[in-house]
Amino acid sequence: MKLVESILTKNPCYTAGRKITVKGLMLHSVGCPQPKASVFINSWNSPAHDTSCVHGFIDGNDGTAYQTLPWNHRGWHCGSGSKGSGNNTHIGVEMCEPACIKYTSGSNFTCSDTAAAKAVAKRTYETAVELFAMLCEKYSLDPLADGVIISHKEGCARGIASNHGDPEHLWAQLGMGYTMDGFRKAVKAAMGGTASGTDRYTKIMGNATATAEQMKAYLKAKNPSVAQSVLDMVPLYLSEGKAEGVRGDIAFAQSCLETGNFTFSGSAVTLSQNNFCGMGVTSNGVKGNSFDTPQLGIRAQVQHLKAYASTDALKNTCIDPRFKYVTRGCAEYVEWLGQKENPAGKGWATGAGYGEKILTILKGILGTEGEASSPAPIETEIWYRVRKTWADASSQKGAFKSLENAKKCADENPGCSVFDESGKAVYSSTAAFKPYLVQVSIPNLNIRKGPGTDHGKTGKYTGAGTFTIVEEADGEGASRWGLLKSYQEKRDGWISLDYAKRV
Repeated sequence: MKLVESILTKNPCYTAGRKITVKGLMLHSVGCPQPKASVFINSWNSPAHDTSCVHGFIDGNDGTAYQTLPWNHRGWHCGSGSKGSGNNTHIGVEMCEPACIKYTSGSNFTCSDTAAAKAVAKRTYETAVELFAMLCEKYSLDPLADGVIISHKEGCARGIASNHGDPEHLWAQLGMGYTMDGFRKAVKAAMGGTASGTDRYTKIMGNATATAEQMKAYLKAKNPSVAQSVLDMVPLYLSEGKAEGVRGDIAFAQSCLETGNFTFSGSAVTLSQNNFCGMGVTSNGVKGNSFDTPQLGIRAQVQHLKAYASTDALKNTCIDPRFKYVTRGCAEYVEWLGQKENPAGKGWATGAGYGEKILTILKGILGTEGEASSPAPIETEIWYRVRKTWADASSQKGAFKSLENAKKCADENPGCSVFDESGKAVYSSTAAFKPYLVQVSIPNLNIRKGPGTDHGKTGKYTGAGTFTIVEEADGEGASRWGLLKSYQEKRDGWISLDYAKRV
């Protein structure tokens, strides 16, 4: 999260100087098609703007959070209701809205570019989660406690805010699948130093880890009488998955769960339907969808997974008959495919632990020898790998036969864990790196592609503001270098910590 201090010192709300004891946080959206936070900041920072003032804005174009009032100042962000005003107890933060919407009446609007609008809404939502997590930690607030985190709409229902419908009106009409209950859960997950609490979750999008041989071996071990036609179609999971950027091994593991390892025992679908994921089985007694060939059935399953995991367009023509019913991007991780575990209450299945069941099968597949026709024999020699995550092979620090030596390596490399050959984390250093915030005062601090002046510049500067550091490293030209959170995925955005002050 990039947090920039831009206090509205000329606004009469600021000059009034009234303080509050912070008891909660209120989430707003601006109610007009303007994604630029700077427009509001420039307009509101005036003695003439004497009707409203909030503690922060979140920019819709890049997700930057701007602090516009000291957090413990009384804002003018929610008006009042029959039971008083949330201005006396709650910090108020506005999310900017897409430029491509047009309000027609009340909170209703039309949208000329749904994809662009959804990108703005997703960007502001994710920053709001991080910002609210930081504020909850700062003021020792429990985000799940009653009345702590509320929307303007909920504030009105509680009698402490004026009659507004934000931000739920924006999320609902764009089909984002976001809810305030989901938002509160996401903030809770984000507390404790991680950006989203999902650093150990398994993304559905990406390259498969298991091979076709491992998948076949696992299936033959679980179902010795499996039909040859089923074994012949296993590679299709990998090819169809690759076409859409979905992990085909996850799709296969899901099929094993849904079909009882292709025995179809207790399953609502049959082999002849070419439906290996229970698609269309929406209640007891419903037969589900059928497809002409196994490849088309697998393609529909992969497309349905992509609908949950991503907002990207399909590469192939859509043959998933239920694609249109999915809230796009609502389940980025396998763990979120179950509705009970999904922060937004969305998901593929209603049963508890659905995603974890898929991952248990996937781990079994990955632990199977590719040429085996029965369960993999007990390993006589185990290698322990030290990495940041099992999926991030590029972060590996070493591989050891000795668990103790692997633990020692993990302790020497904060943020790393020890994984066994199945990908299970068997040890995490107690000294694991915990992300933290730093304040940068100079406007032209270079962002470099690696930790050191011997690495090239990105051509960008941090600007003055508050930033999250997710990793530290030694390097030329500074006593210590820090990796910016916004560059975490590719690890290509580092700043000298000599010019940053920890907050």
